[in-house]
Amino acid sequence: MVPFSFAGHALVAGADGALFWPQRRALLVADLHFEKASWFAVHGQMLPPYDSLATLAALEAAVARTGAVALYCLGDSFHDAAGSTRLCDEARARLRALTARVDWHWVTGNHDAGLGDALGGRIVAEARVDGLVLRHEAEPGEAQPELSGHFHPKFRVTVRGRSVARRCFVATPTKLILPAFGALTGGLDARHPEICRAVGGQAEALVALEDRLLRFPLAA
Repeated sequence: MVPFSFAGHALVAGADGALFWPQRRALLVADLHFEKASWFAVHGQMLPPYDSLATLAALEAAVARTGAVALYCLGDSFHDAAGSTRLCDEARARLRALTARVDWHWVTGNHDAGLGDALGGRIVAEARVDGLVLRHEAEPGEAQPELSGHFHPKFRVTVRGRSVARRCFVATPTKLILPAFGALTGGLDARHPEICRAVGGQAEALVALEDRLLRFPLAA
């Protein structure tokens, strides 16, 4: 994980898409999309039903690696309103163990507005912590520094004739969009007009590697 500064706060970006806030000992992730594969199965497209367990394993590893005592999920934690009812017993038990272990906050998104409290943790529309607004989708008119998800940003480059895509953070001085953390999530090009509209003005794509943070300017 690689340290950087945002709006006067020291943060640490992970190559897995997680963001650690050392001052608060808080881990932030966005767009877990638990039970996406089972949603597709219900609609006739069969996918391996292991995405929730894979996402949970990555989340457990991030909590262990950082020693986080608080965790904020920035929306779309489940792929649909009924997703939590389709969790297998193992996934449900592991998720409940995590929500009991840390101070867990479910920030609701457009996919999981029907999230119930049976899995533990607190359900909030947004959170405001130490001057930072934590919500699912960036609001262009927000005056305070803001952390969000929703867009699943990826940065794409062509290397030796091959197109390479990596999950990335999108940053301006007052807005930071996290990449999707889920195992079965796609990505939207960081240069997409909707991302540019959401952050406004000049922005950077931040690609976290294990030992460094790559910065790529994005056109307005």
